[in-house]
Amino acid sequence: MPSTVILGTGSYAPDRVLTNAELSTKVDTSDEWIRSRSGIRERRIAAPGEATSDMAVKAAQAALVDAGITATDIDLLIVATITPDLPLPAASCIIQHKLGMRTNTACFDLNAACSGFVYALDTASAMLASGRYRRGLVIGAEKLSSIVDWQDRTTCVLFGDGAGAAVLGQSEQPGIGLLGTKLGAYGDCVDLLCITHGGSSNPTTPESIAARNHCIRMKGKEVFKLAVRAMDEAARDILEQHQLHADQIGLVIPHQANLRIIEAISQYLELPMERFFVNVERYGNTSAASIPLALDEARRTGLIKPGDLTLLVAFGAGLTYGSALIRW
Repeated sequence: MPSTVILGTGSYAPDRVLTNAELSTKVDTSDEWIRSRSGIRERRIAAPGEATSDMAVKAAQAALVDAGITATDIDLLIVATITPDLPLPAASCIIQHKLGMRTNTACFDLNAACSGFVYALDTASAMLASGRYRRGLVIGAEKLSSIVDWQDRTTCVLFGDGAGAAVLGQSEQPGIGLLGTKLGAYGDCVDLLCITHGGSSNPTTPESIAARNHCIRMKGKEVFKLAVRAMDEAARDILEQHQLHADQIGLVIPHQANLRIIEAISQYLELPMERFFVNVERYGNTSAASIPLALDEARRTGLIKPGDLTLLVAFGAGLTYGSALIRW
């Protein structure tokens, strides 16, 4: 059976840097408070008029160049996002047009929040394995600055904007590429991290807008505990599936939500932090863009080499979680 392999990666972050010091002039916080609780010192903010699709296109173009193919070679496009340009249609259709893809390219969005890229990888891999598609483009892109309550110091300090992408294909060489995934969700924990209004259960009203009910709300302590548990279990499950020990992993690329969560996973897996790729201090939590952005940076800085095993592990609103194991 052919293997699903990553042919190229790309990423994009907006030019605008919002530092902790600047944030402290807008809300009651400080650089020390933010860094001690999250490890974040700055995040990127999309420019006025810069949409999620614009960031996704730039990341995708870089991934296509890295893969040595063009947009017309892609016949499957999956965009993981919770911040599409519009409620309708899907961001993927807008991105398809901006990239100049063929009209017979299958396009859809996937909403699994911060686990979205891992979910999209698994979905694309299965669709490629069916034989009906040859080349897939998976993008994680978010403009979280558009759904953050900038008066809520417990959440506005955490999030940023950005995009990452991966081009997928197939190889006849066994034992390489996406070896496996583990996905799941705690659907009974929806209220821990959510946007309460704007959907069919609580439609938009003037009152809901005035109350800023269309912004992210999070119960931080509860999310922290469940995130550590879910990511630890997802990592252990995928390693057990493939009869591997944690010390055989060359690099772990976790969802970049909070440095303390990553440090906890490091302790539970008994792997040194040197085996974890961390860029949360520069980007904050970029949701579905987090892992592909980090993956691209890790590849371009030479931290991933042929033959290496890389573990992706994530959690997000839902609460969703997932892990993926890749051999390069």
